[in-house]
Amino acid sequence: MLITEHDLIDQRLRPPRLPLPSSLPPEDEGKVKSLLKQSGVIAKFAREQILDKDLVRLKPGSWLNDEIINYYGALILGRSDESKENGDNGIINGVANARKGKVLNVHYFTTFFWQKLTREGYEKGRLAKWTKKANIVLIPVNHNNTHWTAAAINFRQKRMESYDSMDLDRSAVFKVLRGYLDAEHRNKKGIPFDFTGWEDYILKDTPQQENGYDCGVFTCQFLESLSRGEETFNFSQDDIPYLRRRMIWEIGHSTLRTDP
Repeated sequence: MLITEHDLIDQRLRPPRLPLPSSLPPEDEGKVKSLLKQSGVIAKFAREQILDKDLVRLKPGSWLNDEIINYYGALILGRSDESKENGDNGIINGVANARKGKVLNVHYFTTFFWQKLTREGYEKGRLAKWTKKANIVLIPVNHNNTHWTAAAINFRQKRMESYDSMDLDRSAVFKVLRGYLDAEHRNKKGIPFDFTGWEDYILKDTPQQENGYDCGVFTCQFLESLSRGEETFNFSQDDIPYLRRRMIWEIGHSTLRTDP
């Protein structure tokens, strides 16, 4: 097969990735089974907690709730904070991070941020106090309790970003993101935000779901990858069963795994 110059450029921009495992190591899989048998409070981290009724949503075929997505976001934010404390040396929880990508200085809004912003607006929602300086702001978006997507304000790349595993129209998301950033800038600086050089960004090969219930898992994985500065995603629908088990382990241990 003839390899064109376009193919070579694409290979440099999107180098081949190693496939994800199909399952956790036996010992960790045993821990997942044990976690799913527990009752009551399963895990606590920062201001978040997970109950048994939340954790079971990570079994196949279930839609993720706010509690799971907010807990996972707290883990992402916690990893970022620890990375800053360690001078970004790749050591997380005392373990070298083998996953590709540098852990960025991130801020993660909970799922309630988008609800407040779209229902009450910037002023009524009193959202000014939620801001924190970061390379990238990560936002889980709940679309009328029917679909989860990931959004980001990427200050490094000057991009408003939206990642949707069902590839729906993103124009409303971009409008809200721009409105929020402008309102925030006016609140803090007293002048409109300068959007010169900024773009609304959609990754053309965003992984797509093949059912009506895995959007929350896709959203969590989009946001986790973005927190490490990734420009592409190394998973597909086929990897979701493994990623659900992985997330159970991570939540049960209140830490994000460092293996690829």
